[in-house]
Amino acid sequence: MSLNSTAFSHPPYFLLAGIPGLEKEQFWIAFPFCIMYVVAVLGNITLLLIIKAEPSLHEPMYLLLAMLAFTDLVLTTSTLPKMLGIFWLGSREIGFVWCLAQLFFIHTFSSVESGVLVAMALDRYVAVCHPLQHSSILSVPVVVALESLVLVRGVLLVSPLCFLLHRMSFCWHRIISHSYCEHMAVVKLACGDTRVNAIYGLFVAFTVTGTDMILISVSYTMILRVVMRLSAPEARLKAFSTCASHVCVILAFYVPALFTFLTHRFGQSTPPQVHITVANLYLLVPPMLNPIVYGVRTKKIWDRVV
Repeated sequence: MSLNSTAFSHPPYFLLAGIPGLEKEQFWIAFPFCIMYVVAVLGNITLLLIIKAEPSLHEPMYLLLAMLAFTDLVLTTSTLPKMLGIFWLGSREIGFVWCLAQLFFIHTFSSVESGVLVAMALDRYVAVCHPLQHSSILSVPVVVALESLVLVRGVLLVSPLCFLLHRMSFCWHRIISHSYCEHMAVVKLACGDTRVNAIYGLFVAFTVTGTDMILISVSYTMILRVVMRLSAPEARLKAFSTCASHVCVILAFYVPALFTFLTHRFGQSTPPQVHITVANLYLLVPPMLNPIVYGVRTKKIWDRVV
């Protein structure tokens, strides 16, 4: 294929469908979405400002919280303003380059969030199972290196997705059956053989989600084994409460992610409105919950808030 034909193979824009099957209800659905977005933005910005302003919070656990808050801000802001524009204003057009940019930020920072959750589970494991070595094992330079690693991992894994899409030709059909530019939703509009895109997408999803879920599961299993040996009922109850809240946030992130990923490939019988609504909530619920669970329930941060 020549350079000129490749250039013309890219449509100037795509049309985002919003939530297929709920076009009439989208206007009202946008209100709770907007409220969740505002809560997520205010909560995560507050968390970042508190951690930045308080020198005593410049510790590994709080640096991971700051990274999580920043990731949540990028995830929600890269999707929700455009989504609300679709629901309220009917602004469905998104340029080809902007679509690839949105796709890059969504998938890169979903990978980053998953990596940060692993790092936080590791931090809790070391704090509970090896408390005397915590400061030496997870020092600030080590945590900064971990944060850099998960960011680089996300960029390196997702960049080829964008590159592969940029090289593809697209048919006249320009309507993306989604509220944002999700990888497989865009791939379905491409002409020709898309097996490489689908296989690489599977590889990225299983590499990130599969590996990270295994590491988190091992960390919390080890933590629970130590907690069960605690003699004081109050200490055991407090540890269980903390672990339970963290596990709920982790499930709120991974369950919708897996549902969306598997539905695109194997769930053709799933109603599109269910699929797309869950995919939207996947980018809203965890960023809204994280500041509450990890921030408000952390005594040092709560003391700064009140």
